[in-house]
Amino acid sequence: MVANKAALTVCCESKCCVGLRLRIGLGFHQPRIHAGGRMSAQYKDSMMDQQTPPAEPGFRESVDIMFNRAVKLMDLSPGLEEKIRICNATYVVRFGVRLRGAIHTFTGYRSVHSEHMEPVKGGIRYALSVHQDEVEALAALMTYKCALVDAPFGGSKGGLCIDPRAWDEHELEQITRRFAYELIKRDLINPAQNVPAPDMGTGEREMAWIADQYKRMNTTDINGSACVTGKPINAGGIQGRTEATGRGVQYALREFFRHPEDIAKANLSGKLAGKRVIVQGLGNVGYHAAKFLSEEDNAIVTGIIERDGSLYAEAGLDVEDVKKWIATHGGVANYPHATHDADGAALLEHECDILIPAALEGVINMTNADRIKAPLIIEAANGPTTAGADEVLRKKGVVIIPDMYANAGGVTVSYFEWVKNLSHIRFGRMQRRAEEARHELIVAELERLDEMLEHRWSMTPNFKEKYLRGADELELVRSGLDDTMRTAYQAMRDVWHSRDDVPDLRTAAYLVSIRKVADSYRAKGL
Repeated sequence: MVANKAALTVCCESKCCVGLRLRIGLGFHQPRIHAGGRMSAQYKDSMMDQQTPPAEPGFRESVDIMFNRAVKLMDLSPGLEEKIRICNATYVVRFGVRLRGAIHTFTGYRSVHSEHMEPVKGGIRYALSVHQDEVEALAALMTYKCALVDAPFGGSKGGLCIDPRAWDEHELEQITRRFAYELIKRDLINPAQNVPAPDMGTGEREMAWIADQYKRMNTTDINGSACVTGKPINAGGIQGRTEATGRGVQYALREFFRHPEDIAKANLSGKLAGKRVIVQGLGNVGYHAAKFLSEEDNAIVTGIIERDGSLYAEAGLDVEDVKKWIATHGGVANYPHATHDADGAALLEHECDILIPAALEGVINMTNADRIKAPLIIEAANGPTTAGADEVLRKKGVVIIPDMYANAGGVTVSYFEWVKNLSHIRFGRMQRRAEEARHELIVAELERLDEMLEHRWSMTPNFKEKYLRGADELELVRSGLDDTMRTAYQAMRDVWHSRDDVPDLRTAAYLVSIRKVADSYRAKGL
């Protein structure tokens, strides 16, 4: 054990790394890298005095600015405010893997923002753009997101600086397992302490590799499957996890359109059906959101933005057909049933009713915010709107359904999967047939009455078939997610409408979340 309060500064010339301060305290079971640190007094004061800095803020700065906007409206002690704001720890690992006859070194991160509740929760992303500030900002959003939807987790996030498309599957497995090994041996993957999930560049496959690596290293842990979520069904996953974030976006919009007062604030009217939707990014989140909104809610997806440009069709796009085209051709170029524009970002500024940024951070920024025409934006991605753009849009009267709420479907269903893994039983197994038996009694009685009335009355076609079927795991997951999204939205809008000093849903979301985190810390005696 290194002597108490020893400090080591680690620097790296890699574009994915920044300077760190490593503090190893006596009695800690693992190294803790305090990377959140204290921001400079000058920078903190500037954020407290004004809502947006003169220059376009980065992702990390945007999160801090939005946090400060909310805490100015709260009665928190300076110490508690700082405790909630800063990132508890960030672990940076550089590991080598022998591939293609040479040793390749990779840089990975796992950040823990808050341990007001444990385990902490947050995805692992694979991208060349991954860096420490991004991971820490995403970890902070996870803290607030989990608090908002009452998922009993602290916030965490991980990332690996890698282009997953540059490696074959077996090579990627080697890299993933080695990364997981480095995190597992420091309890940064553990069912009781830190539970990752998929994120950009990762999916069920990577989560299965990580879970298997954990079980190999912890052979007696009966709850080993709960070390990650987002796994394939046959590896301990849960029905509805793949679609969860996109499904959550759908449920969020459905709840928004249940409140005429909120619809009017966005200068819209009517129901969700018929609303023109533009989706930026047709990855997992954007695809499922667009698919469900068009197929189940009769919204019209008029535009889709991808890496190689955009597609637009006034009458609406067939989301499933576009997805198949991308899978076959590698992009949207030359798609025959819509107008293609190589400048995809320009479509963000096109007229529509609902804009859904569902890919990267900062796509709505100071360069295009004043030209955004959508009256309603729902942030399916993490941090798609910078703090500066948020200010511009708010002054224009645009209603933004914020990311910490809109994309909380993933962590909500991850929570269900974690509970399933700990209980060692699939949802619905105990009650499904009991439900069907009770429903059978009612149907039998209705059929008896039908005979007594000499068939002058009868049940609606397909009623019997639908009613007799008990809820399976997928239906229960969707029900739980719907309830979560409804409850969280109502908590936000109550603050939004009850306080004159709360101008938007984002500030309301931060207020609800920070209050819950603060209450948790107070309960711990802080």
